[in-house]
Amino acid sequence: MSGSSDSIKPLTCTIKPPVNLQIGDGKSETSRSGVSVVDITFPFGKAVNIEDISFKNYYTASVTVRLLRRNPEQEVCAKWITALRDLVLMDNPHTEGGSQDYYSVHRSQMQVEPDHVVSVRLILRQPSSAWLTFNLEDIKIHPHVEPVPEKEVSDWLSDLTLVDQHPDIEGLPDPQTVSSSIQQMWALTEVMQTNQTTASIGRFDVDGCYDINLLSLT
Repeated sequence: MSGSSDSIKPLTCTIKPPVNLQIGDGKSETSRSGVSVVDITFPFGKAVNIEDISFKNYYTASVTVRLLRRNPEQEVCAKWITALRDLVLMDNPHTEGGSQDYYSVHRSQMQVEPDHVVSVRLILRQPSSAWLTFNLEDIKIHPHVEPVPEKEVSDWLSDLTLVDQHPDIEGLPDPQTVSSSIQQMWALTEVMQTNQTTASIGRFDVDGCYDINLLSLT
């Protein structure tokens, strides 16, 4: 079975010593029933949501998980309910297969949602008389944490502030008019540069002739 996530810190809880059930009144008969009960409580009767219960087996053939769940609408009322019945830990209780393996019971394996739980009861069974003792060790209960929902692309787009594609240009000249004027000025400049003569004009040259009145005798 898959192990629990190491990134989630286990819940603080009190694990009581296992109580072995006996057949009869327990005084005259000492026959063992092969059934043991482990109770787990949380501080101050706090209700928790469980993700998984992990443990190391010690010769327990099967385990049943019962939960004391509180009705969130009725804080005082709580009821025992079986979340998982007779989970096999040892394929053959007379052999050692699985007797000291690690296990994890995930919430998806449970018959009910392990939410609003104030106490957990583990019922251990070992029908074989080959083992004098059986138990569960290193019991840890990890809390259920709701995953943060991933936003769809449409959600991200809806969160964005839409930018107006046509900014306010009141009081400014029409961009098309300005562009047309610049193009006209550029064309006029090109024409003037093309028609500009490269011939030098003399100081007293008038239409290729000299005006005698402009000449001074030396």
